[in-house]
Amino acid sequence: MFNDGLRAAHWALLLACLVFGAPAAAANEDPTASLEEVAPTSGSEVSKPEETIAVHGQSTYVWQYKPSFPAAYTGTKSLLPSAEHGYSWSATLSVGLRLWHGAAVFLDPELIQGVAFSDSQGLGGLANAELAKAAVANPTIYRARLFLRQEIAIGSETESAESGFHQLAGSRAKRRVVITAGNLSVLDVFNSLEYAHDPRSEYLNTAFASHASFDYPADARGYTWGAAVEYIDGDWAVRIGRFLQPVEPNGLQLDTRIFEHYGDMLELERAYTLLGNAGKARLLLWRNHAHMGAFSDAIDLASRSGGPPDVAQVRREHAKVGAGVSLEQKVGESLGLYARADWADDKTESYAFTEVGRSASVGAILKGGSWHRGMDSLGVAVAVNGLSKQHQEYLAKGGLGGFLGDGALRYGPEQICEVFYSLAVQRHLFVSPDFQYIRHPGYNRDRGPARFYGVRVHAQF
Repeated sequence: MFNDGLRAAHWALLLACLVFGAPAAAANEDPTASLEEVAPTSGSEVSKPEETIAVHGQSTYVWQYKPSFPAAYTGTKSLLPSAEHGYSWSATLSVGLRLWHGAAVFLDPELIQGVAFSDSQGLGGLANAELAKAAVANPTIYRARLFLRQEIAIGSETESAESGFHQLAGSRAKRRVVITAGNLSVLDVFNSLEYAHDPRSEYLNTAFASHASFDYPADARGYTWGAAVEYIDGDWAVRIGRFLQPVEPNGLQLDTRIFEHYGDMLELERAYTLLGNAGKARLLLWRNHAHMGAFSDAIDLASRSGGPPDVAQVRREHAKVGAGVSLEQKVGESLGLYARADWADDKTESYAFTEVGRSASVGAILKGGSWHRGMDSLGVAVAVNGLSKQHQEYLAKGGLGGFLGDGALRYGPEQICEVFYSLAVQRHLFVSPDFQYIRHPGYNRDRGPARFYGVRVHAQF
């Protein structure tokens, strides 16, 4: 495994060097700037020429080490208490083509390779969101995205948009309807916070990538098919969407019966200014409908037939619902803050994301301008993950989930702290040491704490 990681690192660094030499987009250079990423213009004035085609790319290599930690017992789906190495390498090419005014199509071929800790088992917040589920030791290339985005202007007031991933440079109406349909990630549209969203440049743990209990529809690589409609009016935005669920929990094949098994979501967004600093508040509501097992049904069956409960034996049509609120706030020119709180009913097995029933997290990213390293950034975040009573009882009785199963459980909320420093080696090449401390891994007071030391190399153009 370690040799595989070295080979992946070699190719990742080679690609990073190629990427570093390429002309770059301005997007994501400043982790606190994008709350003000568009500049309003008056009337129908176009401040930038419309981009017809754009090509962007990224390559990210992550290496991590977990020392051994104390554990009273270890089950089938536990985080192994022995020392482990893990790594991931991803590379993405993104091509955007303008079809007509307001419409563009985007295609992202992607490569992934890596080995996850304990085969991605034993944690609610996984230590590397790049390898949340589909860890493969050999390089695998697939289509990550292929979607159409149509913007429909309402009114004549415009603003300019910068060129970036999944966005062509040009002008757009401040008041508009945006329709996105095709193959993409739900997180491309929903709960897209600036300071806690992208494990390739921000926090690595899945607890910080989105609402941790948001069991958003996706295949094992994190992508799906579906459509979303957004209404954006200056500081206000409303989004709705429906997307395909996988055929099996955390599986790669998607269920095309979108009127039978699906994930629906509604998000309300309000931008505001606080003491002269830009901020955003969001409310997310979601509902999944799929063929999945309920913890109470599995416990009842096991009480009659004996043995540990098993949700796979009691799968039937169920709905799962959840909600989350989030805030992001710029403070001065250098500091960006975020906070999230979310809840799911957690009565059924996790179907497409990690095993979290409710969560709260806060974090901050500080630019390095005050120490004369304007492109560097320092990030600190903490999260607390929890489970419902039914989920706790299921695991305590020896049940196995998609990611959890120690054989027993002395419940305690999973507590995560992550710190990283992103060092700008060159304009578009960043090296980030990373440290994570996880108390009660897998919600178990009898195991841990676990520590993860890592380094990330990220390049983009």
